Amino acid sequence: MERTGPGDCRGATGRPRCPGKEAAILAAALTLLSEQGFVRMTLDGVARAAGVSKATIHLRFRTKTELAAAALRTLRPCSVPPETGDVRADLAAQLADFADTLARTSGMVLVGTCLAEEAHTPELLELLREHAVEPRRAAVRRLLDRARAQGLLRPEADLDASASALLGAFYADHLAGRATDEGWADRTVSAVLGALSP
Repeated sequence: MERTGPGDCRGATGRPRCPGKEAAILAAALTLLSEQGFVRMTLDGVARAAGVSKATIHLRFRTKTELAAAALRTLRPCSVPPETGDVRADLAAQLADFADTLARTSGMVLVGTCLAEEAHTPELLELLREHAVEPRRAAVRRLLDRARAQGLLRPEADLDASASALLGAFYADHLAGRATDEGWADRTVSAVLGALSP
């Protein structure tokens, strides 16, 4: 039976979507994707973990794939402060949000699950790329384009490789057991941009 409480959003005119329930559903889906993978994750399991009914999930998401895509979209850049025009500061803000998002959502576990399942469930990795990886890379690449336009980078600098260096630093440091502390993003941006400066 579906639990209700302060986050319940029933109204006199029907059942408007409750942001609290949707957030709980997406968080549960992300956790189960990480722990069980796409094939073993079930809507019944997500409903139990989120404390809602399966019907509540179906009101929002027609299929398991649609739910998985929505859950992975929560890994997109969404809490980055507005850009300031200072490219170094804006890149550091992007990296800090990236590290915070992966830590907050157990994102590294999810990445590992997607890679482990690639041979059997390639669509899971494709969903991760489409809804989480590419939006973040696009945001970083746009800032690198701006940095080159401002003369901060050599004209021939490979911006795709630079985006990989910036974002990949988190994965490398995580695997090496290096702390991604408060100054990590600034240090990473300084190292990459310094190597590419004119």
